[in-house]
Amino acid sequence: MTCGNLLCGCIGLVMALRGHLEIASWLIGLAAVLDFGDGFVARLVNVSGPFGKELDSLADVVTFGVLPATIVFQLCWFQELGTISYGAFLIAVLSALRLANFNIDTRQSESFIGLPVPANAMLIAAFPLMGHYQPQYDTIWQNDIALGMMIAFSFMLVSEVPLFALKFKSFGWAENRIKFSFLIASALLLLFLQFAAIPLIILLYIVVSLFTK
Repeated sequence: MTCGNLLCGCIGLVMALRGHLEIASWLIGLAAVLDFGDGFVARLVNVSGPFGKELDSLADVVTFGVLPATIVFQLCWFQELGTISYGAFLIAVLSALRLANFNIDTRQSESFIGLPVPANAMLIAAFPLMGHYQPQYDTIWQNDIALGMMIAFSFMLVSEVPLFALKFKSFGWAENRIKFSFLIASALLLLFLQFAAIPLIILLYIVVSLFTK
């Protein structure tokens, strides 16, 4: 499953460079499912260990770091921003720093400090999907503000902001009411706004974390 995540990233890079940004974005979504599932499966069959942890980070650098940076680069290039477009690859650098720090930071066993790279990648992937499937939002995503937001959110990767993790030790409402409420709100946003909901969900995730820590 981890190698599948990496494969999605590699194919996604080819799609992004060929201008098929919506396909690249779908591959980020598929990789996110695989990334969420590989750790769960590893624990379920008792094969988790340092090898899997390192492989996971290497795959994530490509799929959730380099690929979203390439998508933003292409979006900037399409808007004829010239050499400024290369600033998009700062996203890849920040993602690599985030992943390297996560592997050695003992504070992040039960929660996160800074935005997880899959969440940031999903935020970026949402914009090409909005452009392809929801043209009514063209004025929202096809502008410099949207591009600036994608890069600004990426700085959350290396921030010291504490964020809750969607990890469940039990499924009781009392001990998981924040997580369940967030998931319900996210589902409702997706139902009514589809891809346009994803940036709002990431923003909601940050806001809820700030007010519950």
